[in-house]
Amino acid sequence: MTETKKPWHGVQVATALPFNDDLTVDYDGYAEHVKFLADNGCHGVAPNGSLGEYQTLSDEERARVITTAVEAAPEGFGVMAGVGAYGALQTAHWTEQAAEAGAKSVMLLPPNTYRANEEEVVNHYREAAKVGLPIVAYNNPIDTKVDLTPSIIARMFHEGLIVGVKEFTGDPRRAYEIKELAPGMDLLIGTDDTVLEMGIAGAVGWVAGYPNAIPQSTVELYTLATSNDPESWAKAREIYRDLHSLLRWDTKTEFVQAIKLSMDIVGRKGGASRPPRGVLSDEMFAGITRDTEAALAKGYK
Repeated sequence: MTETKKPWHGVQVATALPFNDDLTVDYDGYAEHVKFLADNGCHGVAPNGSLGEYQTLSDEERARVITTAVEAAPEGFGVMAGVGAYGALQTAHWTEQAAEAGAKSVMLLPPNTYRANEEEVVNHYREAAKVGLPIVAYNNPIDTKVDLTPSIIARMFHEGLIVGVKEFTGDPRRAYEIKELAPGMDLLIGTDDTVLEMGIAGAVGWVAGYPNAIPQSTVELYTLATSNDPESWAKAREIYRDLHSLLRWDTKTEFVQAIKLSMDIVGRKGGASRPPRGVLSDEMFAGITRDTEAALAKGYK
């Protein structure tokens, strides 16, 4: 496993969470999955993100997912805990829990109970920052309806509230504006299907979905894309073309079920999701299966 400069750098896998047949959390299976990702070259995990279905977990389950990840993580393997919550006080609580569990950083959505204004957003991050763990902001205006614009991101960075941003808009142009406004801030790729564009733009991390299923090939893609070497970019483009139809499933509404299905196909435990996420349509099931099997047929793993 390659060491990274900071705990939130490199390929941070937004881990899918396995459930037992009765939809209780399979903690042993989750611990095994964390170790599997470390053994296959990933640099860390980001538990309790959207892919980890944190919204459907009880408080006890949510806390135990973080402690399980920390206990399973080998030396030098990062745990960037998702601490998103409707309110700032809840977010501060989950940040404190992550710190006590031993996580080295956290990933934080803006408040998303409603379309919060800029001052409310900034205060949300201030409350979490009081705990003292490095915070990577998570910008996902598609789902949260709150856009962490480059100017808001820069404001929070210069105030010392965040160290980086997971950029999920899918618009690589934002990378350049963010770096203009906050040159010292870390950019993390947020969508699997913008890895090459964001890597060339200067990203130093990737909060990634598809390494859950094909970790070795996605780590190679990330390494080449972020190499700052045009020859490596050319090789990355070849891999990217092969995998792009698969990586695009990461940005669909059904991305949790999609990635879990791909895991099942490659022999990992993906399994069912908790309600309200339901069964994939026949068309989507066939498409994900086709794209996963095509990647495997080309030797990606």
